[in-house]
Amino acid sequence: MGLFTKDIKTMNDLFVHQLQDIYYAEQQLTKALPKMAAKATDPQLKQGFLTHLEETKQHVARLEEVFRMHGAQVKAVDCPAIDGIIEEAEETAGEVADKAVLDAALINAAQAAEHYEIVRYGSLIAWAKQLGRTDCANVLAKTLEEEKATDKKLTTLAESKVNLRAAS
Repeated sequence: MGLFTKDIKTMNDLFVHQLQDIYYAEQQLTKALPKMAAKATDPQLKQGFLTHLEETKQHVARLEEVFRMHGAQVKAVDCPAIDGIIEEAEETAGEVADKAVLDAALINAAQAAEHYEIVRYGSLIAWAKQLGRTDCANVLAKTLEEEKATDKKLTTLAESKVNLRAAS
């Protein structure tokens, strides 16, 4: 189903479709984060990926809760955007020989995923409120705050040492 197909007729249809999209994305990230952690050489970055993996598993569980709360089937739909972000990260990581530069590239890839998630969760929260589902919005807001916090931690790590090491 494409985003603007006849299958999406209402705001509710759009809300459920985007839930399915981010559900797929979070599931894919639970597979990608351990690989990223394995490639990271900076101990703080490696631990950050593993910590966020545990958070991501909780994000999957929260999405399942929102599906149930909303009376929708727990289902994922392919998300070409996250597939592309992950594929690009894998390709770039495979091309970087310098481990310090690799860590900078991994942070960049992780932030691309975080920014995608931040956009999706922000829209889902707004739509949930519009649909009168503040209960769903409140659950989604917990995840949005964690995604923003992870993005901030990645920025701090990049600016405080990883990018400096990569540039030297």
